[in-house]
Order: sequence, then structure tokens, then C-alpha cells
Amino acid sequence: MNTLLRFLLIAFCVPAFISCKHPSHTKVERAFYYWKSNGHQLQDNEETYLRKLHVQKLYVKFFEVGYDNTFGIIPTSKTDFYYYNYWNDSDIVLQQMHIIPTIYIKNEIFFKSSKAGLDSLADNILFLTNKYYKNLIRSSYEERMNKEKAAYDELQIDCDWTATTRENYFYLLKSLKRQSNKIISCTLRLYPYKYQTKMGMPPVDKATLMCYNLINPLKNENKNSILDLNEFKTYLNVGKKYPLHLDIALPVYSWMQCYQNNHFTGMIYHDNASILKVLEPVDELWYQVTKDTVIDDLYLRVGDKIKYEAITPEKLNKAIALIKDNVQLDNTSTIAFFHLDGTNLKQISYETLDSLYTDFSK
Repeated sequence: MNTLLRFLLIAFCVPAFISCKHPSHTKVERAFYYWKSNGHQLQDNEETYLRKLHVQKLYVKFFEVGYDNTFGIIPTSKTDFYYYNYWNDSDIVLQQMHIIPTIYIKNEIFFKSSKAGLDSLADNILFLTNKYYKNLIRSSYEERMNKEKAAYDELQIDCDWTATTRENYFYLLKSLKRQSNKIISCTLRLYPYKYQTKMGMPPVDKATLMCYNLINPLKNENKNSILDLNEFKTYLNVGKKYPLHLDIALPVYSWMQCYQNNHFTGMIYHDNASILKVLEPVDELWYQVTKDTVIDDLYLRVGDKIKYEAITPEKLNKAIALIKDNVQLDNTSTIAFFHLDGTNLKQISYETLDSLYTDFSK
């Protein structure tokens, strides 16, 4: 092969190879997580966000699985979400939206689990999930719309597994797949995404990369523990494609950490606007209480310190740019925001969320 021909072949193949690794356009499926354990219906603005943004998927936490010293492995924090309240002839977006049952499993249960116990747990998870889906979603839809809606086709498992519990957790995922014959997906924290050899690849059909909660909120005084961009970038820079199909989840929430005499006393997850009225800034991320105030079960006294961690549109735009530069997505990916909460969503507009979804497809 002469030199000119070899050069032309290389010049043609290299761009083609690069374009295959990095699709120029990603088709985005819009999604939200719904992570409430109380309340049985959407707030007005939550419903409006779903409609205006044409959300296609809603990951609903059905229940959690934890360990009790008396009863062993048990479901907790069950949802009261009755989705059928929102079916009517005009709700085209809600009619077509896929509900994906999502189960949070505490890592502690895998330390004492046998293979037989995990098979039994998988059976119990599927039984309870099917029951919830039928009672809370499917049957009432059939009654009101006089048509049949197929059962859910995907089950997502959320667990912050470790290298020590990996074997048992992966066994449970395999058992769920074997017993359900459904699409099994899981959440993927940034640590196992970066350290693939140490943490292993979960035996699922696809995974959602959770792009938030990077660091311990109580041990990093000067960093936003929900999303610190410098920390975020170090986790993304792995230099290779993850072996599974990846979807993406980004945060649209904020919280406040409360301290009295430098001792942590609790978290505030909502009503930030009213609390800010009694705070004065003392440092980056930090505020001081200027008036005695009661929020939920917390009594804030004058002089107490508050660390306010919020997510801004600017921070999300930069996070998306980092993801696009470092994470190799497939031609179609689900982009989900965590989570659908009317109070926190007041801090971000429809237009902003719409543009964030759109950024992934550019």
C-alpha cells in the first residue's frame, strides 16, 4: 500500500471512529424522580412541570428495604402515591408517561444475607412491587380510561453498595432479573463509576449515573456536598466508556445543615426562602441565625450556624458540560432530575429545566 493511500485511509477512519465513540446528538428521554414517602398526590406545580416539560418517565420510590433487629429484613418508607388521580382525557403527557418502580435497598442488609435469603428477598420485592403497581397505578387507570395499560416493564434498584457487599448485591440483581423477566436497572454512584475494577459492574440491563452527593456533607465545611464541580470532574475523568448503557440523574434540590455550638443538630429540606429571611451571610455557604425560629422540629436560636447548599442553573450547566466532555453516552439516554418536589422546584423555572434537557441533545 503506497504512502498516499495509507494516509487517506487513516484520515477517513480516525474521524469515523471518534464520531462513533461520541455521538454528535443524543436523543433525550425526559424524566424525574419522585422520592416522597408521605403525601398521596402531586402538588399543582409538580403536575404542571410534568406537563410543560413533556416528561416521559417518572421513577417513583415504592418503598425502602432495611434491617430490623427484631423482624430482620423489612420494607419501610412505603409510598402513598396514587397516580390514578391524574388520569383524564386531557392529560396526554400523563397518560403516556412511564412509571418506573424504584426500590431503595440499604447496604447493611447484605452483610448477613445468604443466597437463599436473597432469592427470597427478590421474590418479596417483586410481590410487593407488583401489588403497589396494581393498587396505586394500573387498576384505577383501567377503570377510568376503560382500556388496558400494560404492567411496568422496568424495575430500578437504588443501593450504595460497597466492595464488601458487592457479591451479595449483584446476586440479588441477578435473582430479580431471573424471577421477573423485566428490564432491571440500577443507580450508579460516582465512586463505582470511577473505580470499575474494584467495585465491579452490576449485572443489570442499564444504569443511571447519579451526578450528586459526592462528598460527606458533615466533613467538608467549604464544599457544596450536593455538587462540587472540581470534585465532580475528578470522578468523571476515567478515560473509557462504561460497559453498560448509562442514563444521567442531576440534582434540583437544596438543603440546610444546622449547627448549635459547632454541633450538628439537623437538616432542613424545604422552606428555604422563609428561613433565609432570618439569616445573614458570614462566609461562603455559611449563614448565621439572626432571630429565634422554629422549623419543623428544629428550634433555631440566634447565633446558630447554617450551611446552605443549593444548586443553581449555572452550576447545572457546567455539570452538563463536564458530562458531555467525559461520559460517553449512547444515541438515546434518559436524563432525570432528582427530584419532583414542588417547594424546591420554585427555585428553578420551566424554561431553565427545558434548556437543561435540551443541552444534552446538542
